[in-house]
Amino acid sequence: MKVAIIFGSKSDVDKMKGAATALKEFEIEYSVHILSAHRVPEKLSEVLEKLEKENYEVIIAGAGLAAHLPGVIASHTTLPVIGVPINAAVNGMDALLSIVQMPKSIPVATVGINNSYNAGMLAVQMLSLKYPELKEKLVEFRKEMKRKFISENEEGVEL
Repeated sequence: MKVAIIFGSKSDVDKMKGAATALKEFEIEYSVHILSAHRVPEKLSEVLEKLEKENYEVIIAGAGLAAHLPGVIASHTTLPVIGVPINAAVNGMDALLSIVQMPKSIPVATVGINNSYNAGMLAVQMLSLKYPELKEKLVEFRKEMKRKFISENEEGVEL
């Protein structure tokens, strides 16, 4: 099980850490790449080719501003791509719309603005379809999440 995390700038590192956190929680191997669809398109193509040869199964791609990176990646591979819109301008709405409005037949799954953790969790869910041991971990994770929520909130809250 391998997932690639790709984003366009070092300034996005903090916003993309959540994806790595989720993957670590489920002991999924991942690699991180800073690449730009506009500044280094040849390098991006080279890396995507390498990821496919190395049997990566999902790509998480974060992008702000023009937010073309997830879509460009999706146009170069048949691997599932999960887009993370990053708040770089217009409260991230420009990035969200750029990622979610992909042309027919080149989809990019999209999570909430700056929500790379959910991108990691979506990758876990995708991989759990193929790996039964991962599905078991995911089921236990959800059960524990529910137990924790109930425990933390059963006393109610004073306003």
